[in-house]
Amino acid sequence: MAKVAIMGYGTVGSGVYDIIKMNSAKLSESAGEALELKYILDIRDFDDHPEKHLFTKDVNDIINDDEISVVAEVMGGLHPAYEFTKQLLMSGKSVVTSNKELVATYGSELLAIAEEKNVNYMFEASVGGGIPVIRPLNRCLGANNVKRIAGILNGTTNYILYQMIKNKKSFETALADAQANGYAERNPAADVEGHDACRKIAILSSLASGKELDYNKISTEGITNISLEDVNYADSLDSVIKLIGYAEFLDNGKIYAHVAPMMLQKSNMLAGINDVFNGVLITGDCVGDVMFYGPGAGKLPTASAVVADMIDSAIHRSRRAIIGWKKTDEDIAASTDDKKFRYFVRTTSGGVSDIFGNVTAVESLVEGENAFITEALTASEMAQKSQKLGNIISSIRVFD
Repeated sequence: MAKVAIMGYGTVGSGVYDIIKMNSAKLSESAGEALELKYILDIRDFDDHPEKHLFTKDVNDIINDDEISVVAEVMGGLHPAYEFTKQLLMSGKSVVTSNKELVATYGSELLAIAEEKNVNYMFEASVGGGIPVIRPLNRCLGANNVKRIAGILNGTTNYILYQMIKNKKSFETALADAQANGYAERNPAADVEGHDACRKIAILSSLASGKELDYNKISTEGITNISLEDVNYADSLDSVIKLIGYAEFLDNGKIYAHVAPMMLQKSNMLAGINDVFNGVLITGDCVGDVMFYGPGAGKLPTASAVVADMIDSAIHRSRRAIIGWKKTDEDIAASTDDKKFRYFVRTTSGGVSDIFGNVTAVESLVEGENAFITEALTASEMAQKSQKLGNIISSIRVFD
């Protein structure tokens, strides 16, 4: 019997509890032994809970209990989740998590401790919620050199853009709807400014390369400047706008990565992913394109990925699973100019071809505007030409 604990009894933590209780027979079959929940850590009181005796406010109860072998960290945030996780790993316990901020920030250190102590640090739920992508990328695609990862990695922004596309709502109205439906926080900055997706593409890139990609070095733009006019232009081009976490693995060993709104042809596999769903498109040198699609968040979908890692950790108690990456002195982040994109541009200036050269004109949908698609340009080339032209209303990368 594997005795386990949960740290944090919010949405995901309560989902982990529910799955352990609801599917105990299935978990026992999958793990080869029963998973018995011994502790739940939370600073709040749960006097009405049917198993209130499980709750503790002292993490040392878990750290110092030699019977506990696997702990689910679903607290969120960096502190005290980092300190608790480090102590647990040092004490010889495996830890699984849904905390993408923690994994992206301290993953290399925590993975190194897990390796030293011959325990597991697993994080399937940190990217894509309930979508299995970490384990397939690490194992099922292990025979491939990954060439590119592109994904819709944030359900909140995908919902907002979908409302703008389908129901012609403004960004502000769509955001308010997302907040009313519980898809967006009162302060939605982490989602709409792209930070959440940035951490996730950093995790996927690090896992695919085996080396840490610092998310602070990833160029990140959100969707706050996307307007209904942009959405309508995209539709006129048989395209849609999505917030894409993008990573390309270059021949020189570096990784070009960004998070930004991109214009995708409707025939693209990512274009049809709508509402709060997520999708990750991975290109391997042997397998080609592989798509992972499903609910990117939610109580039970995310909890199911956490519990799957608990099962895997129980199975690998005597021989740890090989997963993760290492921190090196090598800077593997490519320059923003190491990759070229075409750009869709709206401007009120004339003389476009004098500055941008050979462009593809787009029929204007707004009086007084010129719209066009550039040739492939680096970020610096695009910035220089845009500054010279002036009066740029919007510029959006094109996903080719």
